[in-house]
Amino acid sequence: MKISERFRGPDGMANGGWVSGLAASYLPPGRTVEVTLRAPTPLDADVRIEKTPSLVRLFDGDALLVEARPVPDAPVPPPFLEPERIGGVFVGETAHPFPGCFVCGHREPGDGLRVHPAPTGRPGEVAMLWHVHPALADWSATLPLSHVWGALDCPTGWAHLTSGGAALLGRLTGRVYGSIFPDATYVIVARTEGRERRKLYASAGIYELSGRLLAASRATWIDLDREAG
Repeated sequence: MKISERFRGPDGMANGGWVSGLAASYLPPGRTVEVTLRAPTPLDADVRIEKTPSLVRLFDGDALLVEARPVPDAPVPPPFLEPERIGGVFVGETAHPFPGCFVCGHREPGDGLRVHPAPTGRPGEVAMLWHVHPALADWSATLPLSHVWGALDCPTGWAHLTSGGAALLGRLTGRVYGSIFPDATYVIVARTEGRERRKLYASAGIYELSGRLLAASRATWIDLDREAG
């Protein structure tokens, strides 16, 4: 298979959350899946998939790119935030490290997800009202799992980042409880869960406006602006 340039994160590589959801989609539904990104997934190149009921791997030739496997413990997301309490300005509005990102970049509505969470005023927390453009479903009744995982991914990075900062996803664990529908609006909340040297930890949840949890994630990012030590 080939992953289209449309689904990029940083230039030249697939968005980490999107490709994590793609790998997770080959495993039985209704389970928590942990996806580890071993190397950047190239765009418009042949990617080989090896799959069993308990393990999915993506390869570029002999190079291992992605590993996905079921795990027992579900992510614990930040609590629901009432829509009327959501506001603020997206940190990446003026200084975005990857402006072409399919998930959080400055793409046209319907071309990208336009997930732009803003600080809520509580330390380490960002949130947004996310309207799912009808074109994102690609003629299906619900949003593809790859897109849902993408929406669970980037907010966990922006919970840590300040203007001009950059990080890359290393691992994403997700659990999806319900469908995301086109032309509907949802609440996305993410918060920091600590850091260890260059590793940044965070969690996220996607909620219906009623407060019902639809999807949750926990993530490990690698800070590109801080030296290991």
